[in-house]
Amino acid sequence: MHLTIQRDVFMQAVQDVSKAVASRTTIPILTGLKLEAHADGLTLTGSDTEISIERLIPIEEGGIELIQIQRAGSVVLNARFLGEIVKKLPTNEVTLEVSPNFMTRIESGQAEFHLNGLDPDEYPRLPELASDRRFYLPADLLKTIIRQTSFAVSSQETRPVLTGVNFSAEKGFLTCVATDSHRLALRRARFETDNDLTFQNVVVPGRSLNELAKLLDREELPIEIVLTDQQILFRMKNISFFSRLLDGAYPDTSRLIPEEYRTAVRMNAKEFLQAIDRASLLARADRNNVIKFVAEDTTAVEVSSHSPEVGKVSERVSILSLEGEELKISFNSKFVMDALRALDASEIEIQFTGSMRPFILRPIEQDSVLQLILPVRTS
Repeated sequence: MHLTIQRDVFMQAVQDVSKAVASRTTIPILTGLKLEAHADGLTLTGSDTEISIERLIPIEEGGIELIQIQRAGSVVLNARFLGEIVKKLPTNEVTLEVSPNFMTRIESGQAEFHLNGLDPDEYPRLPELASDRRFYLPADLLKTIIRQTSFAVSSQETRPVLTGVNFSAEKGFLTCVATDSHRLALRRARFETDNDLTFQNVVVPGRSLNELAKLLDREELPIEIVLTDQQILFRMKNISFFSRLLDGAYPDTSRLIPEEYRTAVRMNAKEFLQAIDRASLLARADRNNVIKFVAEDTTAVEVSSHSPEVGKVSERVSILSLEGEELKISFNSKFVMDALRALDASEIEIQFTGSMRPFILRPIEQDSVLQLILPVRTS
């Protein structure tokens, strides 16, 4: 393999695919990136067997030549060292030349590195996903869905299926749900498809989605999403992002969401978030971050917290309306702040069915997104 490439383009591609490389692995070749030069350009691949990212650098883009390929070929190079080297090269023109024993010369200006390479034939092959289960989502919408759900996945491996976001589709709508059994985040969105697509129990690891979100900022075209029984592929302009799916049946969360409520409070989301943030300054002294919420009149609610070692705080927060019964409830401040930040709404409605039942936060007059939180039992 022998080629010349623009440093900035090469560096961005190395950074993109390195997101899939595990910092620790028992398989030495997975510490590397596979580089393959061919007639269409240079393809870089990174994988930890859970996530795989493939990035194509075309020969030219927008009339600008990005690569000159003198000789096709492939090699696997250590991802960490390659990334550090490319980042610090002195000029924007980089030459790579691979010898028959995979020793790779990287030259830029007066700097010349020789990096030991590995046999690319030993690198795991990416799955070939030929499936009629495919649909399309705008890149910005997909990133919003990830931001509004993935934070609520479980961090505990005791129930591995809860460390992912459950995707299901019916009648042209995608529903994404995440829960750690203490809270739940749900987002619905319409999608485009070439057929009448219906599926359920497609559980994508939260880590995969968070890494995917980092790649979506530069995308303008809709993202093609392809499903098989064990893998999901997110195909962008020059990037293919593969993730394995989690095994196991995701719990039926629909029964957790109350259809009726006994108390509904409407309020400004930013004011509520700031009040909880202030109250949590003392609540953090308690491991449960417990905040007490009292709704007894139609003009304001009271938010308070108490720590025997530190002190106490209370604040009245103006509301837009109170409907139904008076209510006293306690909850984890972090969970509510996470939910409020995810809602993206200036005004919200909180629906309660009792002091010890899950409650819902949702934007006023919008049913595409909701957050559900279990209260905390206090003496």
